Amino acid sequence: MDNQTAKDQLDTVIRKARVHFYKPIQIAEILHRDRIEKDIDLGDLETYRTPSRKWRDEISLRFIGRISTSSARYQDDLFNANATPPTVLSQLGKINRDSNGAVEAYIYTALRNRLSQMSSGLSIVLQSDNNSFTLRNFIDSFTRDPGLSRSVDKIFEIVVYALFSTLLEVLDVKIGVRIDNINNTVLSEFSDFTEKVLGLSEDTPELYQAAKVYRVGVTNAADRGLDMWANFGVAIQIKHISLTPTTIKDISSAISADRIIIVCQESEKDVLVSVLKQFGSASRIQSVITEDELEEWYEKALRGQSSELIGDKILQKLANEIKVEFPSTTSEFDNFFKERGYDHLSLVDF
Repeated sequence: MDNQTAKDQLDTVIRKARVHFYKPIQIAEILHRDRIEKDIDLGDLETYRTPSRKWRDEISLRFIGRISTSSARYQDDLFNANATPPTVLSQLGKINRDSNGAVEAYIYTALRNRLSQMSSGLSIVLQSDNNSFTLRNFIDSFTRDPGLSRSVDKIFEIVVYALFSTLLEVLDVKIGVRIDNINNTVLSEFSDFTEKVLGLSEDTPELYQAAKVYRVGVTNAADRGLDMWANFGVAIQIKHISLTPTTIKDISSAISADRIIIVCQESEKDVLVSVLKQFGSASRIQSVITEDELEEWYEKALRGQSSELIGDKILQKLANEIKVEFPSTTSEFDNFFKERGYDHLSLVDF
């Protein structure tokens, strides 16, 4: 394999990577281990397949504050023929050793650039107020940028969370649990259960608390499963990707809740409802909310009659969630580059 072919395949992995950059980081750390420790054989996948996840996680925690939670099978896709199999890694390793780490530096420069792009998205929120922020422009700023478009589904999730959580808070919504059969002998016999699991007892048969929504965090590799959940019994699936019959079936089958809210693009709504009816799952869907409806709600929240109560809270939640999801510090990168000696390397030849 020649150098250009190996570089092209590495560039493909970088281009497809989401902002968290787990797979490119793993490649960089495999090459770093080969160059510094010299205790792995790049031609023998089993010498680094599993341990390289730990090497990657150490770096991910440093720059991103989280680690990959995808399945082992999905993580191993990194070594497929169309990504960076041992043959590609062996060629990259040779280039990397001969250049004292230029391939590693190339990958981490790409990561720094990607996180810098995400910071520009955050600046849109920080520099906006109730009058200037528009949801459409904010989302479009990510879809227009090839480096950020892979993470637009996570941005869409943050947009939904900021709105839902703010409205529940401002509306002061309360949810509760209550034991109706207060004199039931079962209650007496299982009083320890009701106290530990429900927080209820004969003296406190009712309990009320603020209604809240929670983000689950990083979704799994197939982009299925639960994105947000509410303490009032609703599961929320958020999709800014094109829906297929298989994806829609996964949405329904992967969530055990009886009430599901799905947030998707306007163009996906009809096919979603149609396919769910085919699978007999429509009864579990409480509602389908479209991006157009979100845009209308944001318009009301920022510039409507109650904007003074709602607007600033939503923008603050947007900013906070983006900072948590996509942390980035230039000084930390500068220190890392100096530690590794990347700051003295030229990437022109790679």
